[in-house]
Amino acid sequence: MLTEQQIKGIYIPVITPFTDDHELDLSSFQNYIKVMANSGIHGLVINGTTGESPTVTWDEVEQLVKAAKETLSSINSSVPIMVGTGTNDTASTVARTKKAAALGADAVLVVTPYYNRPTEEGIYEHFRMAASVGIPVMVYEIPARTGVRVSIEMMKKIMSIDGVIGLKDSTNNLDLMTELVRCGSKPILCGDDTFFYDMLTKGAAGGMMASASINPERFLEVYNRFAAGEKEEAYQLFTPLLPFIKNLFEEPAPAMLKHLLAKQGIIASAQLRLPLMPASEQLIAKIAL
Repeated sequence: MLTEQQIKGIYIPVITPFTDDHELDLSSFQNYIKVMANSGIHGLVINGTTGESPTVTWDEVEQLVKAAKETLSSINSSVPIMVGTGTNDTASTVARTKKAAALGADAVLVVTPYYNRPTEEGIYEHFRMAASVGIPVMVYEIPARTGVRVSIEMMKKIMSIDGVIGLKDSTNNLDLMTELVRCGSKPILCGDDTFFYDMLTKGAAGGMMASASINPERFLEVYNRFAAGEKEEAYQLFTPLLPFIKNLFEEPAPAMLKHLLAKQGIIASAQLRLPLMPASEQLIAKIAL
């Protein structure tokens, strides 16, 4: 199981490849996992938003986790697997968290409950119940998708829960992370790719970033240079990546990610499940690998 000390570096929220008739493409998935693991990344996240979790069934999640574990074992890789289990229903989240633990996941990613806009006390209880399962929990705060922003004081309380090992911060600013770091927080990973360098300078332990699926070595070099104290070199490496990152998310992810991964031959098809649509020709024309 993951420890707080392992929450660092580059974690990749993985895509879920589909065939042209919208079924799981496990062969492409295994090739993709192999490429990511061999790049030197620090962790994989299955069934996040980048993996099109709203349209992937739990049976399919189980197939993906098993396929990933088999692939990692075949290349003698110890890259940890985190599984997204968070929903806006606490009972469902707890049940999925138990299932992820039984599958041998190293940790789970639990998002702040979305859409039903619970009170902060309800949000705290949601995370407390998830952490009570016994598998390490990574909290995921992303107000743009959940419709609720957890206050800094409440997040401090959530981060103090036994079993919570860190936070993926996708709040689109540095306020939450800066205050948590000032108070000696558990590890925080940048979840908004454009803020990666800025968050490193404020004390982030790394990033959980979808854009790192495309040539992950570039993001690893930024992290490794920064971790080695070569901050100016890290900045000079990261700055040219910003236009790519911004274009990548100009349309809903993972459309452009899948297009590029298919173009690289890592997956067989860029197919998505509705309501997501393929990347537009206009966006494709803007991005060159």
